[in-house]
Amino acid sequence: MTAAAPDGTPVAVVTGGTRGIGAALSRRLAEGGSRVVAVYRGDTAAAEALAKEVDGIVPRQVDVGDPAACAELVVSVVEEYGRLDHLVNNAGLLLEARSTDTSPEDWERTLAVNLSAAFHLSRAAIPAMREARYGRIVNVSSVTAVMGSPSEAAYGAAKAGLHGLTRSLAREVARAGVTVNTVVPGVFETDMTRSMPEKTQEAIRRMIPLGRRGDPAEMAAAIAFLLGPDGGYCTGSVLTVDGGLGMGG
Repeated sequence: MTAAAPDGTPVAVVTGGTRGIGAALSRRLAEGGSRVVAVYRGDTAAAEALAKEVDGIVPRQVDVGDPAACAELVVSVVEEYGRLDHLVNNAGLLLEARSTDTSPEDWERTLAVNLSAAFHLSRAAIPAMREARYGRIVNVSSVTAVMGSPSEAAYGAAKAGLHGLTRSLAREVARAGVTVNTVVPGVFETDMTRSMPEKTQEAIRRMIPLGRRGDPAEMAAAIAFLLGPDGGYCTGSVLTVDGGLGMGG
């Protein structure tokens, strides 16, 4: 079970919550008794299939790259359910391009989805969490934030920005009973990684000390720890779940 404010069904918002790691987390939280608002951008079929499969998941189509849409999402959730216990900023946009091939528009869009969305959603959620004297925010970064990549300058910069955002927000809201943490996933078994050329997949496997990609359920378990009662003394933390990839070598 996930932790919640003293009474009632816990309510969670999970962005990018209907595919890959986000879907695994939405499923885990809903099966643990939470009401999960699973936010997605475009794949309505996947969102509807997940909601049909798992009771307690409510799909919501939102462009988190739009600051106004972020605020509207949080306001609507609090109005509908009367609370917001958990916010997981998992939505991501990866545009593979070297810096010289990254347009200003691609740079801004990448930062908007991967970094600014976490700020705008957290900013909107914090007042309700302060009032409840309880809240959990988890930001999903990337191993690219700590290792770098020759074709992911915008993505790496945005994900690295989450680390600074996390620690500043954690200091801001700790005395209100709200924790803010970051998780750093490595390479997981998702539609995106499975679509890579086999040669690329094999090269990645050789880089991972454990010799395999992660299962999204393993990432969901790490996030659930930070949302749950056992993670209540963690704030401003960076939890790496990458099979050792971030060690380099």
